[in-house]
Amino acid sequence: MSDSIDKSLSLGRLFGIWFLLGLQSFGGGGAMLTLIRRTVIERYGWLTEEEFTRDWALCQVCPGINLTAFTILIGRRIAGGAGAVVCLVGLMLPSVACTILLTVWYAALRDSLLMQAALKAIVPASVGLGLLSAYEVARPAVRESAREGNRWLLLALFLLLGSGSVLLWLKLPVVSVLATAGGLSAFCHSRRAV
Repeated sequence: MSDSIDKSLSLGRLFGIWFLLGLQSFGGGGAMLTLIRRTVIERYGWLTEEEFTRDWALCQVCPGINLTAFTILIGRRIAGGAGAVVCLVGLMLPSVACTILLTVWYAALRDSLLMQAALKAIVPASVGLGLLSAYEVARPAVRESAREGNRWLLLALFLLLGSGSVLLWLKLPVVSVLATAGGLSAFCHSRRAV
C-alpha cells in the first residue's frame, strides 16, 4: 500500500467503515485491534499483515493512546490527511456517544444484580479477545523471521517472550523494554551485514 490517496474510496464511505468499527469496539483495545486488522487486511486489503504489524509496532513506541495513533496512521495511508481525520472521527463518535449514555444508565442501575453479573462476564471475554489480538499481531512477525532463518526465528521468539516476561516480572517501563528490544534486534541485524 502506498501513501497516496485511494481515488476509488470516498471520504464518506471511509467514515462509514470506521463508524461501524467504532460501533463494534466493545471489549477494549485488544478487541478493537482485531476488528481493525480484519477490516484493513482481510476485508479491504489496504494493508498487508507485515505492514499492519510494522505500523502497530511503530504506534507502540509513541506515547498516548495507541489505537488512536494507529487509526490516524491507517487513515492517512488510505486517503491522506483528510482520511486520517475521517477515520478518527468515525471511530471515536460512537464511543463518545455511548460513553455519555452508558454513564447515565449505569448510574441508575449500578447496584442491580443483573448488572453486576454482566460486568463479571465481560472481563474474561475481553481477556480472550486480547489474547487473540496478540496472536494475530505476532504471527506475521514470527513468520517473517522464520523465512529469514532459524537464527532470526529464535531472536524473534526470544524478544516476544522476553519482553513479555520482563514486563510481567520486573515491571520495567514499556518504553525501556521496547527500546532495548529494538536496539538488540538492530544490533543483531547489523552484525548480519558485516
